[in-house]
This record gives sequence, C-alpha cells and structure tokens, in this order.
Amino acid sequence: MANDPIHQFQISKLIPIEIGGLDFSFTNSAAFMVATVVTASAFLFLTTSSRGLVPSRMQSVSEMAYEFVASMLRDAAGSQGMRFFPFVFSLFMFVLVANLLGLFPYFFTVTSQIIVTFALALLVIGTVIVYGFAKHGFGFLKLFVPSGIPGLLVPLVVIIEVISFLSRPVSLSVRLFANMLAGHITLKVFAGFVTSLSAMGAVGVAGSILPLFMTVAITGLEVLVAFLQAYVFAVLTCMYLNDAVHPGH
Repeated sequence: MANDPIHQFQISKLIPIEIGGLDFSFTNSAAFMVATVVTASAFLFLTTSSRGLVPSRMQSVSEMAYEFVASMLRDAAGSQGMRFFPFVFSLFMFVLVANLLGLFPYFFTVTSQIIVTFALALLVIGTVIVYGFAKHGFGFLKLFVPSGIPGLLVPLVVIIEVISFLSRPVSLSVRLFANMLAGHITLKVFAGFVTSLSAMGAVGVAGSILPLFMTVAITGLEVLVAFLQAYVFAVLTCMYLNDAVHPGH
C-alpha cells in the first residue's frame, strides 16, 4: 500500500455525518479545502496587515499576486471586467495554494479530485450565464452568433458555438484534474522505485540513483505545474467572463 500510486487520492471520512440518509461526512478532501482557504487567507492577511512604504518580501509577493491577476483580468475583459476581480483572485489563490499544499508528503491534493475541479468550473460558467443574462438579457445570446457570418451558415455556427460553450466546464475541470493527477502519480511511482531499490542492498542503492534524480526533477516540475495550472485556470476564467461582459464581441 505504501507504493500504491493511487492510494494518495483515496477519500476517507474524518467525521461521519449522515442526515436523512444523505452522507455529509467531513472528509480529508474537505479538511484540505478548509486548510487551503485558511492558509491563503492567513498569508494575505499577515503580509498586508502592516503595509509599509517599502514592502517586505512577503508583502511584495502578495502585491505581485494582486497585480498579476488584475492585469490578467484587465487584458482579457477590459476595465468593466474588474468587477469580477475578487472572484478571479479567490479562484487563483485557491487553486494555487491547493496545488502547492498537495506537494507536501502525506498531504491531500484537492485539485486531483474531478468533483472539486468540476464544481469550480461550474461556478465559473454559472457566473458567466447569470451575469450575461442579468446584464444583457437575451442580447447575451449574441455570444453564439459571431458577427459577419453569412445567413446560410448561422444555424451550423450556432450549433458549434453552443457545443463549444457547453464543453467549457468539462475542459476547464479536466485540464486541472488530469495534470495534478498525472504528476502526482508519476512522482509516487519514481519515489516507490527509490524505496524498493534501496531495500535490495548496495546494488539496489546504486540503481536507485536515477529514480532519485527523476523524483527530485519531477518535484521541481510539479512546483512549476502548480503555478502554471492556477494561471491557466484563472486566465481561461477571465476569457469566459469577457463573454459575459462583451457578448457581441
């Protein structure tokens, strides 16, 4: 079980709770989602509570994260899109911190669960739909009819655009889930090789050097992937929100 690469994704009940035949148990996944929110909130609060004219290193990190997301949102959705900044920034920080926490040994990777990433993706798409209709009414449907399309091609283009729109939550969630799942499985497999070979004596220890090197390299790569996947999730969210703000563009 120690070398099982799938065991690290198993959901376990920490506090069993059942109400009306429905399972509301507090699981390890829920615990690390709480830990993610607490960690991100505490970091931002502690690094910005005593703001100085000359920022400290940690304050600089917080300000860089703020400016990074703000610039991303302005570039994608314009100044009108800045009303969604708290939403996008919260998503970015949640995904980023959840990815980074999952790199610690014996920690649980929340974003390796498809139900979590799909829920986040549905939240994004739901926000786009609700705001789009609330702001533009049925004018939001212009999103599915790009300007300049010949009349004969409109039905075909509308079908394609609708299918593309409905596939967004799937692609958004699967991209994050698959990358985190695959990376952690690969890391666990090479770490398992190191453990197994090291138990075989001097020859095994010598043979474990390459898997050990690969484990270290993949760990570094996973840190990069943690940032990259948070960025991709946030930038796609900004692009989708632009459709709600400017459906006719």
